Amino acid sequence: MSVAEKTATKQGLVVHPSDTVGVATSMLGKGERPAVGLPRLVDSIPAGHKFALSDISAGQPVIKYGAVIGRARYDIPAGAHVHSHNLETMLGGEQTYSWSAHHPDQTGTTASPSDSFMGYRRFDGRVGIRNEIWVIAMVGCVNRTAERIARMAANQVRGQVDGVHAITHPFGCSQLGDDLDATRAILAGLAQNPNAGGVLLVGLGCESNQFRDLLDSMPDADPLRVRAFACQDIEDELDAGISAVVEIAHHMATTDQREACPVSDLVIGLKCGGSDAFSGLTANPVLGRVTDRLDGAGGSTILTEVPEMFGAEHILMDRAASREVHTEIGAMMNRFKRYFIGHGEPVHANPSPGNIEGGITTLEEKSLGGVQKAGGAPVVDVLAYGERLRSTGLSLLEAPGNDAVSTTAMAAAGATIILFTTGRGTPLGTMVPTVKLSTRSDLAANKPNWIDFDAGPVLDGEAIDDAADRLWRTILDVAGGKRARNELYDERQIALWKGGVTL
Repeated sequence: MSVAEKTATKQGLVVHPSDTVGVATSMLGKGERPAVGLPRLVDSIPAGHKFALSDISAGQPVIKYGAVIGRARYDIPAGAHVHSHNLETMLGGEQTYSWSAHHPDQTGTTASPSDSFMGYRRFDGRVGIRNEIWVIAMVGCVNRTAERIARMAANQVRGQVDGVHAITHPFGCSQLGDDLDATRAILAGLAQNPNAGGVLLVGLGCESNQFRDLLDSMPDADPLRVRAFACQDIEDELDAGISAVVEIAHHMATTDQREACPVSDLVIGLKCGGSDAFSGLTANPVLGRVTDRLDGAGGSTILTEVPEMFGAEHILMDRAASREVHTEIGAMMNRFKRYFIGHGEPVHANPSPGNIEGGITTLEEKSLGGVQKAGGAPVVDVLAYGERLRSTGLSLLEAPGNDAVSTTAMAAAGATIILFTTGRGTPLGTMVPTVKLSTRSDLAANKPNWIDFDAGPVLDGEAIDDAADRLWRTILDVAGGKRARNELYDERQIALWKGGVTL
């Protein structure tokens, strides 16, 4: 299903011809008729919420986006409000998935061969869109030290690099096994992100996460761009850290210049957070068009938030590039469901209170709206948490839906820019430009310090492809150096997914 198929009205819309619910695009009162041919409402319907198009019997599936979003708890008359009080999820535990060859239906256009951006080409051929120095704390004990080094060094290298920023977190010690390995993998991935022209690893000395082990996982690191030390081994860690940053910055300033790069060098992370019912109607399908455009041009996109694929995974699996990828997607879904069940939680613990207030009722509904960020592109690979990108095209990355954790995981996998759709708004950003796409124009107007792109005009009749053209230009501008809102307001953070024992 494509939202391009929606039938719009002044006050409501029907997304897909087979849907049994419509969506209010503005607040509707009891007794109103949203449009000719739609039922008169028997309840007031808040903007973004659903109403029954015809009578729905108890136990009957409810359809939106042309797919099942749950079943009716009770008989629902035509024109009634359909939400948490009378609609329930149908999600359960692990599933068995069957492979059959499918042909992906890419609805976007391929980028023009002349489309390019001004980026920094690295020694391994990858391209960064920023030329920054990242001061990475190996353990939480030295977080403030890393921040002081970054802040003090930034003043000394101003104008030589795009910025000096600290990466801090509470982990790196008292971790064991896979948990420690995951922390190390994420930090190593960040250290190798093309946006980092230089890196300083700051350890304490006695922690589990030794910087030497991290360096061993980066055998191709340039010693002129990567430095490391343990604070316990030197007399003055601030002087040592500032001196290292100054030396790295001097090397970068004399060797690194922006150059014209084809869009196939872009690696974009796809994210949504603070979603509302309009996420699946405006911002996400617009982003899906851009995904198809970039992947068709030989670029790379990363989709994560596995729990927010539950109920819509069949759409992604139908686009698996091979039987092996199909199997890997199914295994990832079932592995994540076991993670929930093993902690005594239902797999449908989503949506959040804000999602529900915004009109999203079930996880199936949230997922069906969310996966539209991936357009119709074939799924070429599945990455474990902490793994780095291996293929061009659309890859799925195993990580939770938490905004900070998932954006961090995509940056560690190699994303140099993240496109983040939101219906409720959020200032959050990670270490790479985190471009916010609002689902509604009132959010963009009310939060100009958060929002980079307004997809709201789609509700007023703008064609999805025209909105995608606007977004494409925004992406190329940011890739060429224009700062995203999170950069302008220094909203940068990481978060690590911790699942193991703490000593």
